[in-house]
Amino acid sequence: MRRLLAVAAALLAGGAVGVLAPRLLADRPAPSAPAEVPAMPPAASFDPVFEPCAHCHQIGVGARSSTGPALEGVIGRRAGKAAGYPFSAAMRGSGLVWDEASLSRFIEDPQGLVPGTRMIFTGIDDPERRAAIVAYIAKAGGRP
Repeated sequence: MRRLLAVAAALLAGGAVGVLAPRLLADRPAPSAPAEVPAMPPAASFDPVFEPCAHCHQIGVGARSSTGPALEGVIGRRAGKAAGYPFSAAMRGSGLVWDEASLSRFIEDPQGLVPGTRMIFTGIDDPERRAAIVAYIAKAGGRP
């Protein structure tokens, strides 16, 4: 707060900010380099069929969780159990084991299948489009 008042006083006194700015920044630590440059998502994440999912999910060898969990190995996995992702209590307690049918129902209406899920997605009504997405997830790395 004292620094803010000093800057305000300097501005009122005639613009001595050029003199004060170096002193105001002197006690700040130098910015550190990022620990690691993030890697690109796997190429499978960029397929046009996967586009509705790719905003939040990655799939393929090396997929990482980001906004949503990585879908690598999702088929056969218990819902809410992928390591390294903070699932909602609703997803952890859903009792689902992901297979093609449950993935299709979830893609159709996430909140309807798992009320309270944090997945913000309106769903896909078209059964053919859902089937294509589920088949792609299975082919691209969704099977363990």
